Amino acid sequence: MLKEERQFIILEELRIHNKVLTSELSQTLEVSEDTIRRDLRDLADGGKIRKVHGGAVVNAFPPYDFRDREIFALERKVLLAKKAVGLFKPGQVILMDGGTTNLELAKRIPSDLQVTIFTNSLPVAVILSEHPSAEVIFIGGRLLKNEKVTAGIEATESLEGIRADWGVIGARSIHQKEGITENNWDESRVKKALVKASQKVMALIIEEKLESIHPYKVLEIKKLHTMVVDLPHDHKFLNPYLRLGIQIL
Repeated sequence: MLKEERQFIILEELRIHNKVLTSELSQTLEVSEDTIRRDLRDLADGGKIRKVHGGAVVNAFPPYDFRDREIFALERKVLLAKKAVGLFKPGQVILMDGGTTNLELAKRIPSDLQVTIFTNSLPVAVILSEHPSAEVIFIGGRLLKNEKVTAGIEATESLEGIRADWGVIGARSIHQKEGITENNWDESRVKKALVKASQKVMALIIEEKLESIHPYKVLEIKKLHTMVVDLPHDHKFLNPYLRLGIQIL
């Protein structure tokens, strides 16, 4: 098969699935993983894809603008939110940071559920301001305008001394060895403080974020208690996380 044919197939797979894995492309196209890596590098150099650890994603993922992210994979984010909300119990203290999937979760907290929620997310705080039973505490700090969250020393210090039942972390990417990582250093600092203040940590993960890595470490994978995913429980992508003892919904 010619290089041009391989690269056309790679782009078609990305168009359909938003993400490709080097190992799977190697098997499908019956060439070495080194050959696939060269193809991905050529496509990335041409601005057609974005390389990530173990494969590639379409250039448009994740969308940069918050409004674009709100509608990206919306049906699947709603599915994750509906699964995750059942973990919350009356009287619990919950820390919830930013992200469009967390926003969908906030929208679906039952109106009669009495909980205390700390958040540094403006959209989450606004949604919860209409909740009749939740006590909402907004974490102040410097506003990251595109992410719609607060960051900085004020935000991290606000989380000191809290021992929450759940920390719901917005995950930019997750990897079986590198854990949860972030592409914004300021956000990563707040997320680390949230993790430290939580007895259990939960992340709602759409498929595109699996096995990808960003520069700033947030959480060692062994410290993640629960993953809520849009894949069947027996999907091969989830096997490494199941082996680590992570609860998967």
